[in-house]
Formats: sequence, structure tokens, C-alpha cells
Amino acid sequence: MVGQTSYVPPPYIPLSQSESEMEIVPSKDEIPAQQHKNDGPVQWSSGICACFDDMQSCCIGLVCPCFLFGKNAEFLGSGTLFGSCMTHFILWALVNTLCCVLTDGIVWGLPGCFVACYACGYRRTLRSKYNLQEAPCGDLFTHFCCHLCAICQEYREIHERSGNLNSSDLNLVEVTPPPIQTMESASTY
Repeated sequence: MVGQTSYVPPPYIPLSQSESEMEIVPSKDEIPAQQHKNDGPVQWSSGICACFDDMQSCCIGLVCPCFLFGKNAEFLGSGTLFGSCMTHFILWALVNTLCCVLTDGIVWGLPGCFVACYACGYRRTLRSKYNLQEAPCGDLFTHFCCHLCAICQEYREIHERSGNLNSSDLNLVEVTPPPIQTMESASTY
């Protein structure tokens, strides 16, 4: 994508911390005099509700969340994209549909706990890999209440920390227009 901006989302501030307590991070131009290593968990690069910061992953996460989940699981080394994507699809779509049909819509949201239990393990793995905070709340509760936002946040975090900022990891087709053509009138004899 040629016209990408260099927008950096604002830092995540936990509810228990005020803005005045927030650690001051120098800009790219400033070089700190002394670099301190922080042994505690670090913040996520974007918040749980910052889905619109990356419209590509937001749209794919909304339309086909099993694909985005599969990409996250594949990066974390848990098998193939197809296997994780299909497991997510079975737990999310098919089980929810069957429960809704069999109970006339009474038990629509209950099977969401199955996919939350499955997905929270991947979130925990991602947090331990990058030493991230368990924010905004526990992994299971985050996936149970905000599953689509959580997998988008996880994808953005993987994308941010893996160094592939300018490449598209979702393997989408890039369409380039043909060069501009002009017509010249033929001269008569």
C-alpha cells in the first residue's frame, strides 16, 4: 500500500493509572541519555477498541474472524492456518448456529464460551512471548466479551512487533492501474 500514513495510536493507559503517572516516552528524534530496562510487563501497542487503526484487519476480523484467528495462531506456531481457522469456525459459527436452531434462540451466546476458552490460550501465549500486560482484563474474559476486538488487537500486536509494518501479511491482491494512454489524431495526406 503506497499511501500509508505514519499514524501512531495513542498509548494505552490502564484504568488504574492516571495520565500524570504515565511513563514519558521520547519521540524517535530524541535519543535518551540512559536506557533503562523494564522487567515488568509492557503495554500493548494498541488498545482493545482500536480496531479502526488498521482497517484491513478490522474488516477481515469482522467478516471472517476465523481467518484472522488462524493467521495469529499460525504466527504463534500452533500448526497450520487451515487447522486453526477450521477449529475456530467450528467452535464459533457451527456450534452457535446449532445451539440457536435447537433451542429456538434461547441459548445463542452460551457456546461463545467454547471459542473464548480456545482463544484465550493463544492470547496468553502472545502475552508471554512479548511480555505484555494482561489488559484490559483477563484473557478469558477479554475473549468472552470482546472476541472480535481481541483477535484484531492480537493481529495488530503481532504485525507491530514482528517488524512487517509495511508488508501485507493477509496476502490480499494489490491492483495497479495501467499507465495513462493518450490518443493522437492521424494526420491526413
